[in-house]
Amino acid sequence: MKPDWDKLAKEFDGHATTLVADVDCTAGGKPLCDKVGVRGYPTIKHGDVNNLEDYKGGRDFAALQKFAKGLKPVCSPAKLDLCDDETKAKITELQAMSAADLDKAIKEKEDESAAAEKKFTDEVDKLQKKYQELQEEKEATLQAVKDSGLGLMKSVKAAGGKSEL
Repeated sequence: MKPDWDKLAKEFDGHATTLVADVDCTAGGKPLCDKVGVRGYPTIKHGDVNNLEDYKGGRDFAALQKFAKGLKPVCSPAKLDLCDDETKAKITELQAMSAADLDKAIKEKEDESAAAEKKFTDEVDKLQKKYQELQEEKEATLQAVKDSGLGLMKSVKAAGGKSEL
């Protein structure tokens, strides 16, 4: 994907409204990646820098190019003319809040997101432990079946069953 991404970045270099860039989430870009919710690599995000969304399309040059060419400026406080009436009203309501109240509301939403992430991680850990237990139980049962003579039974059957002594 990297060569196609680099080709796309070169094509959109200097574009008036579309930025195609990459961030190394394993080095200096880690704080930014953490902030915007990057969990795996490579991850492609798009949209308003403060409200990025995950890209779920194809990863070849043609798909990336088609998507990038279709991008348009989005509704934001700086581009209210692109917003529907409901979103304009919500932005106006948020702009009317004091900085302290807006910070508090942001913190509450970030705490909700963090709680959802924690619940997910905790539940996945439980599932992983249960999976490990089931795997060990299965392996022990299969070994017990094998040790109880299954292989010998199959050998006797393959040899024609009963033998005369």
